[in-house]
Amino acid sequence: MNLARLGNRYLTENEPWKQFKTDPERTKTVMALSLQIVAKLAILSEPFLPFSAKKLQKMIGLEVTSWNQADATILLNAGYVIGQPELLFEKIEDSVVEAQIKKLEDTKKQNELNAWKPNEVKPNVSFDDFMKVDIRVGTVLECTKVPKADKLLQFLIDDGMEKRTIVSGIAKYYPDPQVLVGKQVCFIANFEPRKLKGVESQGMILSAEDKDGRLVVVTPSQMVAPGCNVG
Repeated sequence: MNLARLGNRYLTENEPWKQFKTDPERTKTVMALSLQIVAKLAILSEPFLPFSAKKLQKMIGLEVTSWNQADATILLNAGYVIGQPELLFEKIEDSVVEAQIKKLEDTKKQNELNAWKPNEVKPNVSFDDFMKVDIRVGTVLECTKVPKADKLLQFLIDDGMEKRTIVSGIAKYYPDPQVLVGKQVCFIANFEPRKLKGVESQGMILSAEDKDGRLVVVTPSQMVAPGCNVG
């Protein structure tokens, strides 16, 4: 790599494309030394880039019999005619790179999903403690995004007794909140009310977290009367 950088620096600083008309002899010297560096790189890079190195060797007409040839000061003699130059590496468009990056990301994500395992079961609780949680079914009357809160949805729920407002952090997974209107959801009815972004939430919508992290609201398989207990 240092030799490649040295060659690039030497060629750039001497600018043979500018000196060609004013100092042709200097231009010949710069090009000759640059080709000697190229020849050395064609040998030294072979263990790492075998196909590209062979292509470069053929391009400049260099016959390599030993890696030790790179020690030679002169690899291409004066008056030597090189072959037809061509691109050493194929140009890769940005779209191809982006497609490969996406493919790698998708593969990584799929591998993570394949390796997914459920969380460990939490410590046991008594039946009496479980019975303290009041889980009910409600019908969604309205569902809108909470202003200035990208993660929050505001539900108006028919709980069979009166309407209640519940705020839930699932907006990312329901970009169109209207798809939830008319559906039934399970919610915890006896949590202490709390304010989220200025909106009082009177309960908690139950959601299942899929293995990819996506949240899906928990709903009964059939329509039931709003306010029915879950237990």
